[in-house]
Amino acid sequence: MIEQPAGTADGVRGLPRPLRPFRHRDYRFLVASLAASLFAGGLWLVAIVWQVIGLGGGPSELSLVAAASSLGLLVSVLIGGVAADRLPRRALLMAVEGVRIGSAATTGLLAVGGLLELWHLAVIAFVVGAAEAFFFPAYSALLPTLLPPDELLAANGVEGTLRPIAQQALGPALAGVLVGAFVPGVALLLAAGIYAIALVALVAMRPLPVEAAEGGSSVLRELGEGFSYLFRTGWLFASLAFATVYVLVIMGPIEVLLPFAVRDRTGGGASGFALVLASYGVGAALGSLLVSSWRLPRRYLTAMLLLWGAGAAPLAALGLTRELWVMAVAIFVVGFTGAVGMVIWGTLLQRRVPPHLLGRVSSLDFFVSLALMPVSMALAGPVGERLGIPITFVLVGVVPVFLAAATILGWRLPRDEIAHPLDARPADDPTPITTN
Repeated sequence: MIEQPAGTADGVRGLPRPLRPFRHRDYRFLVASLAASLFAGGLWLVAIVWQVIGLGGGPSELSLVAAASSLGLLVSVLIGGVAADRLPRRALLMAVEGVRIGSAATTGLLAVGGLLELWHLAVIAFVVGAAEAFFFPAYSALLPTLLPPDELLAANGVEGTLRPIAQQALGPALAGVLVGAFVPGVALLLAAGIYAIALVALVAMRPLPVEAAEGGSSVLRELGEGFSYLFRTGWLFASLAFATVYVLVIMGPIEVLLPFAVRDRTGGGASGFALVLASYGVGAALGSLLVSSWRLPRRYLTAMLLLWGAGAAPLAALGLTRELWVMAVAIFVVGFTGAVGMVIWGTLLQRRVPPHLLGRVSSLDFFVSLALMPVSMALAGPVGERLGIPITFVLVGVVPVFLAAATILGWRLPRDEIAHPLDARPADDPTPITTN
């Protein structure tokens, strides 16, 4: 239970909206842990790639390790949601960090000792992927127990800002320096040490109560309850149905065809491709930071789906332009709008899904996001070769716009969001807030 005393209202109004969650002690420790964990994750991802190469591996071997990680994530993500609703969420996050520490330290020690083999990497990647599946549902379900509802948007914006900065920029940059100066094993050992910092921050949090699961309730029954809620909740089903097709349409072309678009359309090389990727990360970070300063839009479902659907339209420019800077700007817009939509989505789940179901619904969201990603990547290459990269990207930019419009109108989402306002009371109202 969170209570905000009326006497703190003036202080709250004096704080910028993105900083308000930092008033809460346990949230400060949680976000410190998240920042350290994301930073270490960036180190881990780059070091593993160069460790595979250091063992003489090529694209096939790297695909094997990446597939092992994805498989671990997929087979565990739904169970991770049940665990987040059954068990203390802080304890789950601590367990995940423990697995990360052990995995990074073991890999680093084997590498430094000259004992590491490719099959070790595949097994460890599977274990890390399986542990990751427990992190997101537990983190998403933990936030509403630490913060009042009107501060969740800002907190999700902080997470959305940290991820591209720590995991996609700072961590990989440091890993590149360490790998160049030493060996990948050194970067892996440092990642283990930073994961340990993340664990210490979690230990510093106060233990939180958890609602007991219903007696005799099985894992399958609880999974079934999550699916039942999904299918009978129109706004949730509509949003995830859109997300499923959206991922299928855009993820493969971005991951597989973008490097070839940069090379063939602009004549750019690795540096040009890196510039385009960096612009996406900058857009995502700025979008997350900006939305954390807002209130949740009244038309939150319409805004979210239009941000994703219409926000993908600039991808068409990748098939039409021959200028690298135009590609960079287009990808910046996609990253910006996508991040704003994701922050709204995370906040929406935390505000409208019943607390005892939030872990399972978050895991279903994660599962949907992952399920068709391999299919999208498998199809992107053949479709790009068949239609040509320019036409493929034009379609990738246009199709999500129609998908968003069809979802909004087909499920009558404007009627739903008006019937269920989430910010009926102004966020600065000094009335005490109490949430379970």
